Amino acid sequence: MIKVLIADDHILIREGFKKILSSESDMLVVGEAKDAFEALEYLEHQCCDIIVLDITMPGKSGLDLLGDIRLRFPDIKVLILSMHDEESYALRALKAGASGYLTKETAPEELIRAIRKIIDGRLYISQNVAEQLAANLGGRKDQLPHESLSDREFQVLHMLAKGRSIGDIATTLSLSPSTVSTYRQRIAEKLHVHSTAEMILYAVNNGLID
Repeated sequence: MIKVLIADDHILIREGFKKILSSESDMLVVGEAKDAFEALEYLEHQCCDIIVLDITMPGKSGLDLLGDIRLRFPDIKVLILSMHDEESYALRALKAGASGYLTKETAPEELIRAIRKIIDGRLYISQNVAEQLAANLGGRKDQLPHESLSDREFQVLHMLAKGRSIGDIATTLSLSPSTVSTYRQRIAEKLHVHSTAEMILYAVNNGLID
């Protein structure tokens, strides 16, 4: 039996996933989590084979949670299922240790195929992502500015683009406001922008926020 944990902050999404997976005789949803804290709390006391994980959750992001899982529960597989398009997040998620990446517009049967393939020890990626990986490994020269951001810088950019204040971001990420301001400055330099408004416009134009 394939034991699945669903981590997503939207209850309708979790219910939809459970309905899809319940039709499979060899799959069982053993738990749900609306944020990173609940997911880690579950894993401390229960086991699962694979986590279907959303990137954008309140508090600690899915990418941060992915890092925690890889460090503390290395045998558990992670499938990222996100609203964000593949061009924006897939490579970053795979490099962080995910075993697959799908968008939430994916057909139910593809979700099932992805879980089975990952449980078999293989990566599940689309042709588009495979081409991105090949280009990345080949040292492509047309890298987009946001692809040079560190995971933390990328997270801060996403939160700024969502309209979060420096103080709010600092509290959420357990950082000082001055540290967040430093990240903001580095992001601006890497994106070649001069204001938060330009960052937001960049994020919108590149599909980094939903």
